[in-house]
Amino acid sequence: MDTPIRDFVRAYAESGALRLHMPGHKGQSILGAEPLDITEIGGADVLYASGGIIRRSEENAAALFGTGRTLYSAEGSSLCIRAMLYLAALYANAQGKPPRIAAGRNAHKVFATAAALLDLDVDWIWPETRESLVSCQITPRALEDYLAQAEVPPAAVYLTSPDYLGNMADIGELSRICHGHGALLLVDNAHGAYLRFLPESRHPMDLGADLCCDSAHKTLPVLTGGAYLHISPAAPAALTDWAESAMALFASTSPSYLILQSLDEANRYLAGAFRPRLAEFADALSAMKGRLAACGYVSAGSEPLKLTLDAKARGRTGIELARELENRGIVCEFSDPDFTVMMLTPENGLDALPRLESALRSVPAKAPILREVPVLAKPERRLSPRQALMAPSREVEIRRCAGKVLATPTVSCPPAVPIVVCGEVIDETAVRLMEYYGIPTCRVVDTDEIRD
Repeated sequence: MDTPIRDFVRAYAESGALRLHMPGHKGQSILGAEPLDITEIGGADVLYASGGIIRRSEENAAALFGTGRTLYSAEGSSLCIRAMLYLAALYANAQGKPPRIAAGRNAHKVFATAAALLDLDVDWIWPETRESLVSCQITPRALEDYLAQAEVPPAAVYLTSPDYLGNMADIGELSRICHGHGALLLVDNAHGAYLRFLPESRHPMDLGADLCCDSAHKTLPVLTGGAYLHISPAAPAALTDWAESAMALFASTSPSYLILQSLDEANRYLAGAFRPRLAEFADALSAMKGRLAACGYVSAGSEPLKLTLDAKARGRTGIELARELENRGIVCEFSDPDFTVMMLTPENGLDALPRLESALRSVPAKAPILREVPVLAKPERRLSPRQALMAPSREVEIRRCAGKVLATPTVSCPPAVPIVVCGEVIDETAVRLMEYYGIPTCRVVDTDEIRD
């Protein structure tokens, strides 16, 4: 598979041209990557108004992922999430529907802020049970019940799959239900770009989603910030027509050509020996998970390349288990009071698995920790997300937040899943949950009642 972006940039770097354009380093090496760091000069095409090398590279990606259209992002899935919501709002307006989105409650905070900026009406779908802040497993039955009873049918349903723990939704059945009710299905697949290349694809585009985002940099050999916005060939044609302008609305006008080159080069990599390497590595990791279970480790989620351990079952918090592994030279993706999350890819190499298994076996088990995650009551909505986000706000200690209205989502990344979202009241259950997850302060809507 050809690599038009990479080839153009390398040819330009070798041409010896006097660079009287941005960026200011002029191709002179300090870090080493500068000769390949260019901007949208003649021949380099224009991201989000593409017709040359970028468009050809994106068409290569679309062929690999089986999509109707794939667009590159040099600003991660965050940009793609904003664009998906904008596209859903445009489509709703075109259909004469209110711009209402139904979303699983574990949506990334970018979803919350984008909905606020676009003034979307969000209806949250809550799971029957919630084992973690980052988990929201929506069953087909729950979605069918919600859509059948909704007073105002949503224009789109937004789900996160896989979630941070590696739980995967039944996208095939959920998409069928959405389409039966006239709703688009949008999927945050940031953690699952590789799912397309398993022996049997589990990628949302193959399972019926209309739009989805993939963070290529999370599970593929792509530089940080490289991502895809995918549009299904079965999705309404207008979504494809509007896609570039939707991305341009939120994107920088100075995209990183280093990131674009890595997305371009990834096409060749994915078209080569990646599939058999992925299958071999996923099988080896699955076997290791089985051995760990046999020696007492409890895992969560079914995502093939993620190892999520219930640390409390072994007598430690997730944070403590992650620290034990770091002391053994292993750095995890994420940890919280309950879970330790590790993201693995074939780039780790098969040799990494015995090293990880040995480290986990060397951590002695202790009596299980029985403390449960505090249960969050469904928050009262006092303001619209946009009203809250645009209101004057103030940082307040968590212990003083009960009864206040949240102005902006308060959670770090990872996992970037808000406990309470813009415009909702922070009640005592939310305070307890924030304390449980170590969140010290919140930014609340500033009113006289919170002033000292």
